[in-house]
Amino acid sequence: MKYMLLVCGDDTNDASDMAPVEPWVEELGDRGVRLHGHRLALPADAVTVRVRSGEVLRSDGPFAETKEYVAGFDILECDSLDEAVRAAAKHPVATIGAMEVRPFWEDEDAEREIRGLDAELTDAARERDAERITACYAPDAETSHLAHGHKTLEDLMAGATGPLVREVLESRLHTDESIAFGHALVRLRTDRERVLRVTTGYRDTGLRWSIVHEHTTEVQS
Repeated sequence: MKYMLLVCGDDTNDASDMAPVEPWVEELGDRGVRLHGHRLALPADAVTVRVRSGEVLRSDGPFAETKEYVAGFDILECDSLDEAVRAAAKHPVATIGAMEVRPFWEDEDAEREIRGLDAELTDAARERDAERITACYAPDAETSHLAHGHKTLEDLMAGATGPLVREVLESRLHTDESIAFGHALVRLRTDRERVLRVTTGYRDTGLRWSIVHEHTTEVQS
């Protein structure tokens, strides 16, 4: 399960004797526990945005005036909350500030959603539905085989003399919080049969996953 670790600093505490953070980052990274993270700028650089009666209200500074502030974040993948707490306790900032450990929503399943996107491509190909295929891609997607976008898809549908069949032979997927990469072998049968090696990049837009990059090469028999 994934956890967000909020690194909370405190201006009133002396950080001069705090241990360096790099060994903690390297250790958890090597173990595959820390997936991502970064420092944040100081609260003085924050901008707080509110919308009231349709008007955007912007104010410089943090949401709340306090000596404690979020100085950075880390995304952890742990088997349990206890494991995440133990990892947080080893963070050097825990000795002078505080670490807030918060689990991600349990109903989020990036791999299931992405594989559902791949199934949608297969179904849309069978139905020769270029619009459904295009909907799987982000508007700014970069692809090696759809360089002309919707028109190329329509030409593919119209030019196929036999059934259009897409079959995933092999598939490997690596997911992170908002991006994912997939590697697959795909058999495509139109007027002839081809086996394609497909490398795909996905992005979570906040509402759904979309394909943002796809590179396809034909496997020579």
